[in-house]
Amino acid sequence: MIDYGSTPPLEEFNPPQKAHLENYRRIYASSEKRAGRHEGALGPEALAEWFAMYDLVGAEHIVIKARDLETTFGLKIRNEDVAEFCHQHGPRVIGFAGVDPNKGMEAIRELEFAVRELGLRGLNLQCFEHKLCINDPKMYPLYAKCIELDIPVNIHASINFSSSTEMKYGHPIHLDEVMVHFPELRVVASPPGFPWINELIGVAWRHANVYIGIVAVRPKYLGVAHSGYEPLLQYGNTVLQDKMIFGSAYPMQPVEQAIADVDALQLKDEVRKKWMGGNAARLLGLD
Repeated sequence: MIDYGSTPPLEEFNPPQKAHLENYRRIYASSEKRAGRHEGALGPEALAEWFAMYDLVGAEHIVIKARDLETTFGLKIRNEDVAEFCHQHGPRVIGFAGVDPNKGMEAIRELEFAVRELGLRGLNLQCFEHKLCINDPKMYPLYAKCIELDIPVNIHASINFSSSTEMKYGHPIHLDEVMVHFPELRVVASPPGFPWINELIGVAWRHANVYIGIVAVRPKYLGVAHSGYEPLLQYGNTVLQDKMIFGSAYPMQPVEQAIADVDALQLKDEVRKKWMGGNAARLLGLD
């Protein structure tokens, strides 16, 4: 089992709440309460509990991600802190770099340093926080650098709940244009496309290197009629079974709950194994 998205309970990964994310706390209040986020515990004791939680569910790997939003929202989760955490806790933890495309060549140099010198294994781009569409020209040099470095890129491709930026930045149809220009680019589109689920399915079906991250959404909604997510279950159990990647987005929801939700879906046994770790292992070069 691989959790493709989680946040360790340490101060460096949980900076003071920025105003542009306040609406997320409203939307996810109930789920985050179940995950214990409302308790606000950070530090060594909370970290021990975090690892114990992953021991309990049998997680082989946990992916954590840096973010650089300095030019838009003044927030940064440093690549150096992610790399140090990975080095301290061994190969079980896999780190993705975060750079700000609005910084131009500085971002490209920072990405290369993060991968070649710090040992990070992917790039995380939260386009709505950069106020850039997926196909914005500022993104293209980073996509080319990801191919050169042979790393995947995580791209926010869904609705966002920030009232300080626009919803359009996450529209997955823009990813289709990117993949036409960069067919070698390995992309995980996460969260999974709502309310443009069918468009994301089409993009992933068309392009061999596009994966769909079931991240920051309760997996149970894939099995709920009229939720908007149900096509992901139909296609993810059949033609896109090699493209689906599980991530809890902890502490946005409890890890145990997210796993139980997947178990309750009508997935074929071999497909569940792919969703819960096999596909991510292939993406990350762990297989």
